[in-house]
Amino acid sequence: MSENGDRAMSVAHDRGDGRTSWLAISSSPAVRGRFALAVAFVILAGCTPGSFAGLNAGAGVGGPSTTIDVDLTTHPQGTSPAGTAAGYAPLVTMLAVGDSLRFTNSDGFAHTATAIPGNPPTFPAAYPFTSSALISSGATLSSGFSSGNLQAGATSQVLLADKPGSYVFGCFYHYGAPMRAVIVVH
Repeated sequence: MSENGDRAMSVAHDRGDGRTSWLAISSSPAVRGRFALAVAFVILAGCTPGSFAGLNAGAGVGGPSTTIDVDLTTHPQGTSPAGTAAGYAPLVTMLAVGDSLRFTNSDGFAHTATAIPGNPPTFPAAYPFTSSALISSGATLSSGFSSGNLQAGATSQVLLADKPGSYVFGCFYHYGAPMRAVIVVH
């Protein structure tokens, strides 16, 4: 019995290293209920994307890192929050802060995925790129990025979704096609 008169249940666990761990659980219905709730929370949190259980997984910032492949094949035109988009799948990629993103070219010829700066984030009518789009750059979405020249079958660097916002990007070679899309980070 405990000091307050509750009976307690003790559970022993052999740790496999010659030591034993002990867990004492009160038989009080209120304490057992809180304990069961805490155990359920820990178990469910481990199965929930973005939960605290994955804080140190992946990129190591804020939550688990989910890599989403954006396919640079020819995809039909569609509407995005920034205007007409095409050539990427999906045309609008939704991420949480702490997720990561990479671009994969499954097409038969070269493409880029290059950030287009601007506020509000919209696709400009004029061609927005310089030759620097052909060089891989950036580690976070908010600092600007380019996949660089992605030959057929190539994959870009991993980019961290570090701040909420909308990020527009397009292809150096095919911007007028209109090969462009949007990333939205919540």
